[in-house]
Amino acid sequence: MDFDLPPDDDPRRLEVRTWLAGHPKPTGRQLAEAGYVAPQLPPPWGLSADPMLQIVIDEELARAGVERPRNTIGIGWAAPTIFVAGTEEQKQRYLPTILSGEEVWCQLFSEPDAGSDLANLSTRATRDGDEYVVNGSKIWTSGGHRSRFGILLARTDPDVAKHRGISYFICPMDLPGITIRPIIDMTTAHSFNQVFFDDVRIPVGLRVGEEGDGWRLAKVTLSNERVMLSSAGSLWGAGPSAVMLIDLVRGMGGTDDPLLRQRLAALYAEAEVLRLNRLRTVSARLAGNTPGPEASTQKIMSDEHGQHVMALAKDLAGAAGMLVGSGPPGALPGAGGDAPLEGRAGAGAEAGGRQFPEVDPVWHYGFLFSPALTIGGGTFAVQRNIVAELVLGLPREQHADSGKTWAEAQRR
Repeated sequence: MDFDLPPDDDPRRLEVRTWLAGHPKPTGRQLAEAGYVAPQLPPPWGLSADPMLQIVIDEELARAGVERPRNTIGIGWAAPTIFVAGTEEQKQRYLPTILSGEEVWCQLFSEPDAGSDLANLSTRATRDGDEYVVNGSKIWTSGGHRSRFGILLARTDPDVAKHRGISYFICPMDLPGITIRPIIDMTTAHSFNQVFFDDVRIPVGLRVGEEGDGWRLAKVTLSNERVMLSSAGSLWGAGPSAVMLIDLVRGMGGTDDPLLRQRLAALYAEAEVLRLNRLRTVSARLAGNTPGPEASTQKIMSDEHGQHVMALAKDLAGAAGMLVGSGPPGALPGAGGDAPLEGRAGAGAEAGGRQFPEVDPVWHYGFLFSPALTIGGGTFAVQRNIVAELVLGLPREQHADSGKTWAEAQRR
């Protein structure tokens, strides 16, 4: 495992810096055409970049203050799946506007009665000539009200084992028969939705892969999702990180409260373990391995870490942390002063404000949102089942449909 990143004068860094010097404020389309949005993909979509080059690009973009287009589901989940299984026509039509951020995407997977057990979904897609007629509902659809397209899982064959009767579709969100109802969470943000399908007609040409191959493609999507949700930001890769919080405390002179110091030290240790584990993933990718069940290990740790970051931030704010909109941590207990940290979150607060525009500041939003971290993208229980069976090789009861273990059923 190699933890050494390319030095500051590495030719790969210099090449990215030269491009950025000529494009100091690049558009999403310019970034996509340069291959910097999804560099892991081959040309013309990316650069066939190995993981180390991807890290170099990430660091140089951050250094220059340049953000990729905000189209997380499209870029991180839909694009890799379309690239793997889509037709050439689908790739040419959708990949350019996904990568440029010109068309935002959402994910239509979870259902009211099929969340953790995704393969138990009941939304039906019945073939009718050159179209599928879709009926059912999806829930917890992040950004569905702002999306042009969605990636949809629907059951096309109810008479086979549940993992085998699912197909994967590109779903335009403005089709007749689609109703989007907002779900307002306790942060007061409208980020989630429930989506209803009433005789929605989707052309056969919008099916990705073969009919019945949706479960395999869903696992491609979910593996990439769990990697994406496990980056440094404490809110599924977005928002402020533990390092930003610790820097805030350090900038105010630290704290002499022994319990707070112990929690800050533990938070730093968690962040460092996660950073090193990400680098281990890079080493695995350099060796030719792809994201697998180990992504669940990273997600388990990242989700709980994000909750720890936000809980400590609120505790550092003291009594002010109980107030709505109290902002970043206020006066530090034991710091010998009362200067608040309001406005000192720097890049973390700025990034959080853009990521979550409905509620500000991000620290208050993050604390209220953090319970969702261990639920979304595969619950903590599901992730532990995956690790137990597919990583540790532990046994489990037989799968109800087939007599196979749950892990064996997932491989179908």
